[in-house]
Amino acid sequence: MIGLLQRVTSASVVVNGNQCANISQGLLVFIGVERKDNKTSADRLLEKLLGYRVFQDDLGKMNLSLKDIKGGLLLVPQFTLPADTKKGTRPSFTTAAPPDQGKQLFEYICTQAKTLFPNTATGIFGADMQVSLVNDGPVTFWLQT
Repeated sequence: MIGLLQRVTSASVVVNGNQCANISQGLLVFIGVERKDNKTSADRLLEKLLGYRVFQDDLGKMNLSLKDIKGGLLLVPQFTLPADTKKGTRPSFTTAAPPDQGKQLFEYICTQAKTLFPNTATGIFGADMQVSLVNDGPVTFWLQT
């Protein structure tokens, strides 16, 4: 499972002209599900996301996690993350999970996140979403389990 995390001062998701999710300071994480993924991979990714130290402490060092700052977590499904881009000019999605598996695991990680970290918002699997964000830093990391 892939998580492309971005430290943000704010982020939101709009579907069909209606805002369905937003956060203030925190993490926007695009979630890509691969064929080999399962609930264990989702649990490991979520543990990393909640504990990953990307926020600055009083000395300006990235020593604080999302839990430490009590920020927001916005999870957005992104089918294109597992794309194979090694050759040619058209991505291949053979490593991406089929839609049923992708939806199941995205909904699973969202449910787990809301249980462990109530300040969680989510995008909608399969929807045409417009995602807005103010990247803080910029700070962006690719996490893969």
